[in-house]
Amino acid sequence: MTRPPGPLLTRFHRLPVVGRLVLAVALAMTFVLVGAAGLVYWRVETALDGQLDEDLTAYQLTLDRAVRGGQDLPAGPNGSLIQVLDTRGRVLRSSAAVRHRPLLTPDERAAAAHGTVVRRDIGALLPITDGTLRLRAQRVTAGGRPRIVVAAVQRGHRDEALRELLAQLAFASGLTLLAASYVGYRTARAALRPVERYRLGAAALAGGADASPGLRLEVPSDRDDEITRLGHTLNRMLDRLAASAAREHQFIADASHELRTPLTLMRAELDVALHRPRTAEELTGTLRAVDAEARRLVTLANALLDLEQLGSGERIRRVPTALDRLLDDTCAQYRTAAERDGRTLTVAYDQAVVRVDPRWLEPAVGTLLDNALRHGRGAITLDARARDGRLCLSVSDEGPGFPPEFLPHAFDRFSRAEASRTTPGAGLGLALVAAVAASHDGAARAENIAPGDAPTAGVTGAAVVLDLPC
Repeated sequence: MTRPPGPLLTRFHRLPVVGRLVLAVALAMTFVLVGAAGLVYWRVETALDGQLDEDLTAYQLTLDRAVRGGQDLPAGPNGSLIQVLDTRGRVLRSSAAVRHRPLLTPDERAAAAHGTVVRRDIGALLPITDGTLRLRAQRVTAGGRPRIVVAAVQRGHRDEALRELLAQLAFASGLTLLAASYVGYRTARAALRPVERYRLGAAALAGGADASPGLRLEVPSDRDDEITRLGHTLNRMLDRLAASAAREHQFIADASHELRTPLTLMRAELDVALHRPRTAEELTGTLRAVDAEARRLVTLANALLDLEQLGSGERIRRVPTALDRLLDDTCAQYRTAAERDGRTLTVAYDQAVVRVDPRWLEPAVGTLLDNALRHGRGAITLDARARDGRLCLSVSDEGPGFPPEFLPHAFDRFSRAEASRTTPGAGLGLALVAAVAASHDGAARAENIAPGDAPTAGVTGAAVVLDLPC
């Protein structure tokens, strides 16, 4: 079970990105500065304590020799204190500043009497107090009797140096933290400024402030960082949205343009039929005309939907497909129609397995064969060759070919040659073929066969070629 975030984490997540980045930088710098300051303080404190301990140890050795020899106690550093005790805690000799006030606690005295060297600081670094000392006590033997010699030196200079160091470290760390936070803030603002610009551009597009189909975000061309790549990604997304909107407008325009004629004809037939009483034969004729237009509408709607489905970027499913079986199954239904018209349909192919989507390739090949039957003449040839990872598939006939002015627009929607306008069709067949080729990352082209290339000398023809990676 996932625990819900705490209130602090929730507040952190609600901050703007710049605020979160600055806070993260400030926290990270705080840890770094505290660690660095702690290391510097520890090193300086260790050095000062080492020097103070050396002075204190040297001073006590001098005291120990004087006590063992029964000599006068030597004067120590400025502010130092001396005290000599017996094992019962009675003060035998002492500096005037402490007189008979013991510097050791009973436990410390007992430990020193048993031979332990006792060290202790009197007073704290903070708050500032007078009389801070560091003492050292150990047992010595004088005249055959045990004595406890206590030596203490002032810690004032050491504590003052450490307090000054703390103040300097705090001041420097504070300035560094402020500088790092400011630099982090400016850096975050500069880094996120393009993101905000991209957001404003996308918001303007979403709000319809600029309906221009060429709207793009300004992305620097001399950079290749994460923000720049985000800008390029957004521009590609805008291009896809523009293309999608263009396809939608095209679909609506095409549908309205092509549906208007059959609907008008159907309405006219029905109006005439309803205008006065009709005989059964006249009504039958009217119904047949309406049925023909309805079939045309269904065919047109299916073709438009197929084009839209392919144009919307639907991923095709490439599967290993036997080329011979695909083409034989597709040609079976057209071979009978060709024989009925006294024509031949010849199929030549490689025995190969290709990776294509038969769902779309079959109707594309069928469309080419249907066009050759309806608009061409003579023998029809379907040739398919798989070479070097590519499938080259062509359908040709021995008809008059394409008008030269029609070839550049052969694959446009609703584009029909003048000679074919008297035959049924909406001009979407070759557009569907081109869309199938594009969905396979391939291309389609239409061409006329020169007389020298035709199977029969002096006969021209037309060919449509699909070139697909397989």
